[in-house]
Amino acid sequence: MTLSLLVAWIIVCLAVIRGIASSGKVMYFSSLFPYVVLFCFLVRGLMLKGSVDGIAHMFTPKLEKMLEPQVWREAATQVFFALGLGFGGVIAFSSYNKIDNNCHFDAVLVSVINFLTSILATLVVFAVLGFKANIMNEKCVVDNAEKIVGYLNSNVLSHDLIPPHVNFSHLSTSDYAEMYGVIKTVKEGSFAQLGLEPCLLEDELNKAVQGTGLAFIAFTEAMTHFPGSPFWSVMFFFMLINLGLGSMIGTMTGITTPVLDTYKVQKELFTVCCCIIAFFCGLLFVQRSGNYFVTMFDDYSAGLPLTVVVILENLSVAWIYGTKRFMQDLEDMLGFRPYKIYFYLWKYVSPLCLIVLISATVIEMAISPPGYNAWVQELAQERFQSYPPWALAMCFALIVVAMLPLPIVFIARRFNLMSDGSNKLSVSYRKTMMKDISNLEEQDEARFILGSKPGEVPSSVPTRKNYLTPGGTKPLDPNSLSPNSCYGTSYQNAAISPTTPTTPTTPATPESDS
Repeated sequence: MTLSLLVAWIIVCLAVIRGIASSGKVMYFSSLFPYVVLFCFLVRGLMLKGSVDGIAHMFTPKLEKMLEPQVWREAATQVFFALGLGFGGVIAFSSYNKIDNNCHFDAVLVSVINFLTSILATLVVFAVLGFKANIMNEKCVVDNAEKIVGYLNSNVLSHDLIPPHVNFSHLSTSDYAEMYGVIKTVKEGSFAQLGLEPCLLEDELNKAVQGTGLAFIAFTEAMTHFPGSPFWSVMFFFMLINLGLGSMIGTMTGITTPVLDTYKVQKELFTVCCCIIAFFCGLLFVQRSGNYFVTMFDDYSAGLPLTVVVILENLSVAWIYGTKRFMQDLEDMLGFRPYKIYFYLWKYVSPLCLIVLISATVIEMAISPPGYNAWVQELAQERFQSYPPWALAMCFALIVVAMLPLPIVFIARRFNLMSDGSNKLSVSYRKTMMKDISNLEEQDEARFILGSKPGEVPSSVPTRKNYLTPGGTKPLDPNSLSPNSCYGTSYQNAAISPTTPTTPTTPATPESDS
């Protein structure tokens, strides 16, 4: 497992070092290949006995579960993980887009694809679990039928209790259910001593596991009953490897891109150092007790800190930067104004839902004792165990460390200990801006030569766009900005080309403004 972990991090390191051109190609394969495998599994799963039972169980709602905060918290965490929200990977990859990229269409497309992918994967899982539940139910019927035959031979049970049409050599689940009901009714007082099980398919379906147990225990156990199971096992685990590599490449890109854009750091050296640190952290999970640490990290370092990061992102854009300004920026980039409903969703609905979610999470963590399900060898079953003191300290450290960069960076920028990066533009953004400005200069030159009015002189400042002030009510004039202001620095760097003089020029005419 240690060697496999090392190989995985070497692949991630090489892909991130090669940059977006290489990792983009890897992501194409790692994103599309799982769909091929899922469709193959879906077709194969639907041909198995009992798959329809599993899918019917999937679409049977349990409305009482909707009242549990744990369900909504896990659903929100699943959305954050599936869409990559709060990790920085989406922001890192989107920074390579052009300025006029239709991010509205991309956001809707990714959300729809994510939802449909979840439905497809769930169909595959429940189809296979339905097949596995039928096999386990048939095995239960056979084992309990042998017990009944033994009780009949030892005269513990009377042959009159067995319906005449029951054939023990070809016993169906319905015949066993009928026989079980008769014996339970007649032997009501001593029925518990017989040790017979009801063997209900619903009980087997409700035993569904989650997390790593689903992929590495339940699903793989079901695949052993497939015809040609080695082929399906190879396809399944190759798909898991692709999904893991794709996720880690995106996460590492979200870590390295902001640092490389802000500081002058050698890309290869920084990426190798990050991957080495991540590899040594991963050694914690490959020991024999690694699964317990996986559960701990999953519960404490991902759920609550990730929700805090997302809600602070929402509040900073909607309330600090301003939803009106953000809508205006999108209109300048997209060429059309986003729907009005987004304004209310960003400003009111999303923050409120996230605050309720994080409040329910904190209350649940305070009420329920922190612990884990441990395998007790003497009892041959799992039992809930409370974390020891050192593990409790580790749990709270995971929460604090995951959220620590937020206040540290805030304080550092508040007291000017760290640059906010407002006077720096990313390479891709700068190249795109220079290209747009050069096109504007060519248009100004053509207008100067072919001007309709004698003596018409083009403005040295490119075509202006109205930017809203923080209040969102008054347009922001780029010419009125101070070079030392945060708005002046960014807009002037974007608007003035290297060859444009910075001395005062003739104001732009109405024709050039239009």
